[in-house]
Amino acid sequence: MTPLGAANAYSNIAQQAAKTLKDATPSALDSAGGASPQSFANMVADAVNDVGDQAQSADKVSAAAVAGKADLVDVVTAISETELAVETLVGLRDKVIGAYEQIMRMPI
Repeated sequence: MTPLGAANAYSNIAQQAAKTLKDATPSALDSAGGASPQSFANMVADAVNDVGDQAQSADKVSAAAVAGKADLVDVVTAISETELAVETLVGLRDKVIGAYEQIMRMPI
């Protein structure tokens, strides 16, 4: 993995995140100013779907490389993008679990 490949993968993920934020509707925020449960569920579902889509894309590029129809750089880039998306999703999962654990520790 070259620094340029990593930068390109990070740039692609950042562009996808910016597009997702731009496409978010103002109704995603409730009257109290926080995110509604439905918007959070949609965000998590979208993140999982994006990781799945990127994994399928990486599989297709890998299969094309095995058949001699794709460049090795494309394979490495696709796999790096998928790895970054998975790491982001794992980070999101860890934050959600941490928040849940903090809530469970609160006295009633």
